[in-house]
Amino acid sequence: MAKSTKAKSKKPSILTDHSLSFLKNYINNASPVGFESSGQKLWLEYLKPYVDAHFADPYGTAVGVVNPKAPFKIVIEAHADEISWFVNYITPEGLIYLKRNGGVDHQIAPSMRVFIHGKKGPVKAVFGWPAIHTRLSNNDSKEPQPKVDNLFLDCGARTKKEVEGLGIHIGAVVTYQEGFDELSNNHLIGRAFDNRIGGFMIAEVARLLKQNKKQLPYALYVVNAVQEEIGLRGAEMIARRIKPNMAIITDVTHDTATPMVNKIIEGDIVCGKGPSLAYAPAVHNKLLSIVQETAEKKKIPVQLRTLSRSTGTDTDSFAYANDGCPSILISIPLRYMHTTVEMLHRTDIEQTIQLMYETLLVLNPKTNLSYL
Repeated sequence: MAKSTKAKSKKPSILTDHSLSFLKNYINNASPVGFESSGQKLWLEYLKPYVDAHFADPYGTAVGVVNPKAPFKIVIEAHADEISWFVNYITPEGLIYLKRNGGVDHQIAPSMRVFIHGKKGPVKAVFGWPAIHTRLSNNDSKEPQPKVDNLFLDCGARTKKEVEGLGIHIGAVVTYQEGFDELSNNHLIGRAFDNRIGGFMIAEVARLLKQNKKQLPYALYVVNAVQEEIGLRGAEMIARRIKPNMAIITDVTHDTATPMVNKIIEGDIVCGKGPSLAYAPAVHNKLLSIVQETAEKKKIPVQLRTLSRSTGTDTDSFAYANDGCPSILISIPLRYMHTTVEMLHRTDIEQTIQLMYETLLVLNPKTNLSYL
């Protein structure tokens, strides 16, 4: 008689249908630099059942707190803002010229569909661009390339008065329309995964702590900061306010397996192979060792990289806040950063959540992080 064999059971996902529904809505919602309030409200409503208290600072950084009366404070943090554009000039013919709001890539803009967030609500528009026939018909110069000063929006209005009648004004913010979608092999795409995926992951950490009835020996601050894309501004403000004893920052990092990315400079990081840990002056070495040991013990794969003078993330703001805060950066690999098709692997999302969760269960007020 042949031996019966049992199929290997697939490890259950830590993500729920409810959490994935929130992720889709959260990614599809606009949350541009300086105008993050809509996304922050969505995030805070999702987080509230899993925390004991919550608050927001004057510029809109949202914070949930677990065990708020404990004197020792640990932060897990992400940033909420997405790159975007500002309306800067409206021509008499009703065309709209722009300025950057954060590090938006002008080269991807031609033919993109956008929302202009005016006083009467979102207005649909497109980045106009001359047809290839007309661009190539001018033999006196090279084919024009998209630049901030030659890109314009067309919302269907044909006079400046018609534009203003739609509620569009100087300073109105502009975001791309493209949203969340799924590709094969557990890949997800969307705009603003940088870094609303971080906001999603820290909220999931709070959910797991609540769901598993974990009692922390410290206060946990779940922080979704604003204005990272223009210089880590929200993190600077909230770090001074909270004055944490430790901080775990999560952000995205480049998948370097794609064309035109130099691994000699950017390192060897690939979507689907686990979260990335960084060596950098702002990253506390002893805290990094604890995270690495936790990953090894819990069999969570990690990828390593190095950073130079700064991490370029909110880690810098927390590490150097107040009298110094031991900080760690846990990144998730991302393809096509600052485009409308930023791409993640679902396994990386789950493993990054798990690594933060397991690390929090190891840390306590007596954790020795002294170098001397």
